[in-house]
Amino acid sequence: MESKENNIAIESHPWPPFVPPRARVLIMGTFPPKPCRWSMDFYYPNKINDFWRVVGIVFFDNPGRFWDDERKCFRLDDIKDFLTERGIALNDTGAKVRRLRDNASDKYLEIVEPVNLSALLRQMPECHTLVTTGEKAAATLASIVGVEAPATGCCVSAEYEGRHLAIWRMPSTSRAYPMPVARKAQEYARMFASVGLL
Repeated sequence: MESKENNIAIESHPWPPFVPPRARVLIMGTFPPKPCRWSMDFYYPNKINDFWRVVGIVFFDNPGRFWDDERKCFRLDDIKDFLTERGIALNDTGAKVRRLRDNASDKYLEIVEPVNLSALLRQMPECHTLVTTGEKAAATLASIVGVEAPATGCCVSAEYEGRHLAIWRMPSTSRAYPMPVARKAQEYARMFASVGLL
């Protein structure tokens, strides 16, 4: 008898990795929300997710740095320029997933196929820092690399295909994660400083 999960559609990741030239840091979530939640066609698109607010606070002391209040969406060109200037790549740990409930919660997200990390890192010869934004992303990446997932706000070292990596697990930027945005920004600032971007 076919299980209920087998009747749920498999979603493929909607975007290619964002890999600027000379990327040094790769930030990875789990998987994007459903398209109805997007305010732009790019990573962390949900206007109520705090990722771009956290980045705005950390680098510009301005949570609204990347938000266009008039158009009610993120400023995608500004975001891409910032990532390129700083050498920050973005991708997710899930390449194909099933949503076991009709929402974006990691708790109900089944990763059917994880990211091809080996192929991704080949595009980034200078990248030695991988940062996950939440528990499921951290567990998925740790499983791929073959280490224990670090505690929130901490990092572990790993050797992967001849490359020494620092793997960070940061607080989720979802509003569902019970931490004030200012505190999340403090945690992310500490990580960015440690990798030389602040």
